[in-house]
Amino acid sequence: MRLMTAVVLAATFVAASDNDFLSTWKAPGVAPLDFKGRKVATVLIADDNGVRVAAEEALSRELVARGANGIAAYRVIPKELLSDKDAAKAWFEKMKIEGLVVLRVVATDKQKVYSSAMWVSGYYGYAWDYWGYGWANVYPMGKAREQRILTVETLLYDLSKGTPVWAAVTRTTDPKDVQSYVKQLASDIIKRLEKEGVVAKR
Repeated sequence: MRLMTAVVLAATFVAASDNDFLSTWKAPGVAPLDFKGRKVATVLIADDNGVRVAAEEALSRELVARGANGIAAYRVIPKELLSDKDAAKAWFEKMKIEGLVVLRVVATDKQKVYSSAMWVSGYYGYAWDYWGYGWANVYPMGKAREQRILTVETLLYDLSKGTPVWAAVTRTTDPKDVQSYVKQLASDIIKRLEKEGVVAKR
């Protein structure tokens, strides 16, 4: 089965460095996914290239540690094509990448209600619709903004169908810096996927 993992950061910076999982959802009947030996790309949707590279590398290392062939997307796809969902899809298919981890940062000045229905509706319900939406709604990261709360929505898609397999919402307060935050988040997300039986434990 061809897989796409989409981990989406819907976030702002908040003021504690623990990633608190507020809720999770798993599609009925999902068997543990095995990434061993598979090519899995990682992407951060953000306008700060330095932060994007750090996040993609952090996620890639977590995947490699679990037997996958983790690949930071900046290494395989031109930066100018990232926001074009058709071009991005073509590049990943050309590279025979079977999984995709996507992190997206957005403002959290609005409270969003997360229910089981939302993960299979609207732009969440199909991987490439979310890709197009995400790149059209990039939220800035960095010290120029005073940010209070970091809320993260995480989605795991099955690329063979384009439908979500798993979703979660996390919240973090007072991360010390962006790079250490994304490193810890990457680790916490993978551990949670293992805990809930979505991916095989290493």
